[in-house]
Amino acid sequence: MKTFTRWLRNLLIFFFTSTILSVLILKYIPVYVTPLMLIRCVEAVIDGDTPQIRHHWVPLERINHNLPQAVMASEDNLFLKHKGFDLEQIQKAQIEAQEGKRQRGASTISQQTARNVFLWQNRSWLRKGLEAYFTFLIEAVWGKERIMEVYLNSIEMGRGIYGADAVARINFATTADKLTKSQSAYIAVSLPNPRERDSGHPSSKMKKMHRTIMKRMNQIDTFPRDVCAR
Repeated sequence: MKTFTRWLRNLLIFFFTSTILSVLILKYIPVYVTPLMLIRCVEAVIDGDTPQIRHHWVPLERINHNLPQAVMASEDNLFLKHKGFDLEQIQKAQIEAQEGKRQRGASTISQQTARNVFLWQNRSWLRKGLEAYFTFLIEAVWGKERIMEVYLNSIEMGRGIYGADAVARINFATTADKLTKSQSAYIAVSLPNPRERDSGHPSSKMKKMHRTIMKRMNQIDTFPRDVCAR
């Protein structure tokens, strides 16, 4: 019993030390590779395709302010106000699930960032628990600006496309600092399913959603103007 207790204690010490250290390190260095990028490469190999990771890290000041505005309007309009979790949306999702309605995501930008950088995508109670833990850590250690910077650089934005600058170059023949309001809204529309929704070639359904996002962008708080490029 003493051996098991000692082993468990050492395991917990290692877990907390390694995770806190990784969060501290990634506060200051770019996130060039994420678990999802590697998983997609493996899936491509299994399917007989050539793995691709099109990704170019850029600091937040080189991402046009339209893009964080668009993703907040689409994914998390209370991003600047909550502490990592939108409890109202979580409760609504739980009620809808109990009523047998189609399951929808209630993850905030902070939760998505924690999942993209540190975890895997498949749903499980273990992953949800770890996601909550890492969300708490990055909210406490990184702050909103760094969370948004990592999110916009690491999130999947198309097949083999990761981050704002890559999608800007591939889908719009421009760079992240020159994205227009309309282009940013199309990127935001694609995020719930970027492997099926092509922001560069939007469907009629995407165009309808695009108009909604454009309106919402004018109704939420603007991301700090001294951080984002014009």
